[in-house]
Amino acid sequence: MQIKIPAVYYRGGTSKGVFFKRSDLPEAAQEAGEARDKILLRVLGSPDPYGKQIDGLGNASSSTSKAVILDKSSRTDHDVDYLFGQVSIDKPFVDWSGNCGNLTAAVGAFAISNGLVDPAKIPENGICTVRIWQKNINKTIIAHVPMQNGEVLETGDFELDGVTFPAAEVQIEFLDPADGEGDMFPTGNLVDDLDVPGVGVLKATLINSGIPTVFVNAADIGYTGKELQDDINNDAAALEKFETIRAYGALKMGLIKDVAEAATRAHTPKIAFVAPSADYVSSSGKPVAAGDIDLLVRALSMGKLHHAMMGTASVAIATAAAVPGTLVNLAAGGGERQEVTFGHPSGTLRVGAAAEQQNGKWTATKAVMSRSARVIMEGWVRVPEDCF
Repeated sequence: MQIKIPAVYYRGGTSKGVFFKRSDLPEAAQEAGEARDKILLRVLGSPDPYGKQIDGLGNASSSTSKAVILDKSSRTDHDVDYLFGQVSIDKPFVDWSGNCGNLTAAVGAFAISNGLVDPAKIPENGICTVRIWQKNINKTIIAHVPMQNGEVLETGDFELDGVTFPAAEVQIEFLDPADGEGDMFPTGNLVDDLDVPGVGVLKATLINSGIPTVFVNAADIGYTGKELQDDINNDAAALEKFETIRAYGALKMGLIKDVAEAATRAHTPKIAFVAPSADYVSSSGKPVAAGDIDLLVRALSMGKLHHAMMGTASVAIATAAAVPGTLVNLAAGGGERQEVTFGHPSGTLRVGAAAEQQNGKWTATKAVMSRSARVIMEGWVRVPEDCF
């Protein structure tokens, strides 16, 4: 037989995911472990050797093969605990090593609508401030969720490139976004020489902010920064090269002890390439003018070029741009800046960050961006009772 699990299918930012209250999961899956992973894999339709996730809620891309587990926070100064799982499409693997910034936009809304936020904190109209504890990386995120007549407002006129329809704006603050316990620049350098077998020595900015990210210059690897998904995702040799760069970046960042381990943490670090601003045409056919952006950024997620930009990578971009001398900052024209507008395959995005130097080390105090979220469907998701 099949079992029914209460769930909500959300679009958050430019991603989609299946949201659960931890207490609604089968008892065996309420704690981390094999049962939880197997259930989430079956919900999304993985592993699928065809790469389509036909027998699940995944849509065959890293942006849509995601799961979120939420619980009333165990921390007195937070409202909700947020745990994110990046579900592999073709392998029996759930990566818990990082956050999803896009789906963060839906966490506050879910928490309000599902009784995880104290009713006394929820205004009838206006903005509800939800303090989120991101359990994957042990960081605080604040979501400013619009309310109308006592309910979360989802419709509006805020437009987000990469999302077809406008919606209500949700402002997200990532506090102290440096990921993990180490330095924001784990090697101590703003720019490193990254020796990659078969590729050569590349200049790279390695940063832990939002999500661990390896930035390289587009020109150094034969690109312009104007590329769209088909320019890279249909090129097996290019994808292999990016994965090799990512693996050696992870090794230099101290995230893995051997390059072979990179396959076991495909969600982190991210690999991205940057270039100075230039005119290009987005994937929707909309022209993007060089004068409207500070730089070009393209990023890969789970081995493929992302159709827009991951929210956590946007935090990394904003933070790196705020530090004079990083590759991101130099591509944007150099100097000090507290916000940056970058061009991605679907259009543009503006993000802000505050970074400062303390005792010779750079730290980020906050990163801010706007996203939107909407419930697509709610009810129960069914999985075979023997899948876990």
